[in-house]
Amino acid sequence: MEVDTESTNTSVEDKTEDFCDNPTRDALTEGLMRLLKPTIDQLEEKVRTIRISQVELKQQIESLSEELKRINGVSSENDFDLEDYVKKLVNVKHKLTVISNILQSSEERLLKLQQNIAKDVNSQRGQLELSSIK
Repeated sequence: MEVDTESTNTSVEDKTEDFCDNPTRDALTEGLMRLLKPTIDQLEEKVRTIRISQVELKQQIESLSEELKRINGVSSENDFDLEDYVKKLVNVKHKLTVISNILQSSEERLLKLQQNIAKDVNSQRGQLELSSIK
């Protein structure tokens, strides 16, 4: 490691004039501010809009929460037995899934049958053409 033998001008007292009336620094600062100000203004506007949206969302969530509490109070008063209906819906869903699978496999079989028939028809046409040529 090299030892610094030369004295450099790094004391605060010696550099104070650089921070005061420096027209280049002031011009750069002003230029940067002019460059960044529209972007900062847009960001501030977007933040303000987001905050307003968040307040509106909070109000809607509170309203929805109150409505759900009201519905929950009504349903507990009437004692609806939804479990039976849920079971019925699950059974219907299962049946629909089974029917969908049956229809899909039937469609695949029909497609294969159609392809086999097309092959047979083409084969018979070829044989008829060969026999008519002879």
